[in-house]
Amino acid sequence: MSKVIVITGASSGIGKATAQIMAKDGAKLVLGARRENLLKDLVQEVEKLGGEAVYAVMDVTKIDQVEDLAKLAMDKFGRVDVWLNNAGIMPQSLLKQKKIEDWDAMIDINIKGTLYGIGAALPYMEKQKSGQFINVSSIAGYMAHVGSAVYSATKWAVRAISESLREEVAQDGSNIRVTVISPGAINTELLESVTDKEFQSNFEDFYQNYGISADRVALTIKQAIDLPEDAAWNEIVIRPTKQAM
Repeated sequence: MSKVIVITGASSGIGKATAQIMAKDGAKLVLGARRENLLKDLVQEVEKLGGEAVYAVMDVTKIDQVEDLAKLAMDKFGRVDVWLNNAGIMPQSLLKQKKIEDWDAMIDINIKGTLYGIGAALPYMEKQKSGQFINVSSIAGYMAHVGSAVYSATKWAVRAISESLREEVAQDGSNIRVTVISPGAINTELLESVTDKEFQSNFEDFYQNYGISADRVALTIKQAIDLPEDAAWNEIVIRPTKQAM
């Protein structure tokens, strides 16, 4: 049976690459993001690759829009097999710069967006007695450096939320799997969310030297989905081979 996969942040990067690779397996995809033109193009591409897709223009910081995305999956396909919490941003700055807007945006998108996705899909998965959450964290969720304090904190939070969810659903016997994937330097539009010019320049140089394609992460996500349902990869770190940090 083709799986129903909901993806936030689906219009580019890891979200888009995952949609493309799962479409080749005939997946039914529910795509959420803010840019409608890119979503429309991706739906057409998914269909050419052998999958089915619908989309919704949505913002993961709006709980009603996240819940509507889950409802769209149920209305169109009757179930939610996988929910990929992928939307994220990574502004970098020194704490003394006090960039409150960046802090708030990271908390709203990276943490609340993940929580809202879990809250929207979990009731359906519990009713089905099956499902899988795949939450995108980061290598920054294991280490913090100058400038990454808030971003790292949000990605640590994604790992903590995921582990707590894993224990909760295991205890309930609901047969729901939880996977956290923590990428290193992946060439996506995430770099565009780095607002500080000095940090942006440093990141651009680093990613130019070490970054790998989002397809590598998408393939890993596919492998996590394809595992037999009595087993789960709970935590995955994927980095370019050449990346030391």
